[in-house]
Amino acid sequence: MVEESENKFDPQQVIDEFELLSKDAGRIQEETLQKILEENGRTEYLQQWSLNGKTDQVSFKNCVPLVTHKDLEPYIHRIVDGDLTPILTRKSITTISLSSGTTQGKPKFVPFNEELMESTMQIFKTSFAFRNREFPIGNGKALQFIYSSKQFKTKGGLAAGTATTNVYRNAQFKKTMKAMSTPVCSPDEVIFGPDFQQSLYCHLLCGLIFRDEVQVVSSTFAHSIVHAFRTFEQVWEALVVDIREGVLSSRVTVPSIRLAMSKLLKPDPELADTIHSKCLSLSNWYGLIPELFPNTKYIYGIMTGSMEPYLKKLRHYAGELPLLSADYGSS
Repeated sequence: MVEESENKFDPQQVIDEFELLSKDAGRIQEETLQKILEENGRTEYLQQWSLNGKTDQVSFKNCVPLVTHKDLEPYIHRIVDGDLTPILTRKSITTISLSSGTTQGKPKFVPFNEELMESTMQIFKTSFAFRNREFPIGNGKALQFIYSSKQFKTKGGLAAGTATTNVYRNAQFKKTMKAMSTPVCSPDEVIFGPDFQQSLYCHLLCGLIFRDEVQVVSSTFAHSIVHAFRTFEQVWEALVVDIREGVLSSRVTVPSIRLAMSKLLKPDPELADTIHSKCLSLSNWYGLIPELFPNTKYIYGIMTGSMEPYLKKLRHYAGELPLLSADYGSS
């Protein structure tokens, strides 16, 4: 079911496949369960429930109990500590994701592998295909306020980081975004930069450099978009100077970011004048986003739940642009 991310992206084909599969969701779920049990039947966790090689849903429901993450934590911690035996999955786990911690107030360890990455990219493509049907975009760029914290090594030597960090650092992410004709404005050095404020400043600068190509403004959460444009209110004059002179502000000190930005930033007095004029013409920054990025089709991010308090300010910045709430994945 999962297409290779580097294949040419056909939105209608993705929609047709999703519609076909969802018409017979029960059968698909049974087949998926069977595949999981066939693949992982000899793991320590499943063997203790005496499935004895059975892969049907009735046997699974009768033998394997419902559990919470807390029940699985002892197994996960063994994996984190370097136990290479097939505990939960037949294939070795090489990466650990940290959940956002919204449920219990602290992050949880979640095993991460290529199958999960492929499923995540399929979700990205399916969601994009349906959005693109309602709000079609051509070849352009996405101004994505995304940030990747550093990965670290667990006691057992596994790479660990936030879920978004593991996604953004995976080669499939960039291939998928390129296939969907929405490559990000910012270079990797900005996304993976060690200083949040410097990365945010450069995200804004990259967006302005490519302002006519930006068709989507997005972030994982609505508050990140609001924070970005609140920051813009404070630094817009410095950004205009950078564009006018073609020299990055001294506030950005990370060498790798400065080098990457030097390849994008060239003196452009005309663009600087345009942005300066746009900013001065706004009333209390209402409609800032469409003024800065005139070809933007919509704004995208998680806007439900704890993000709802940010919608009033986001609507203020968005003017009449559609606000689309993103798909939300939970652990």
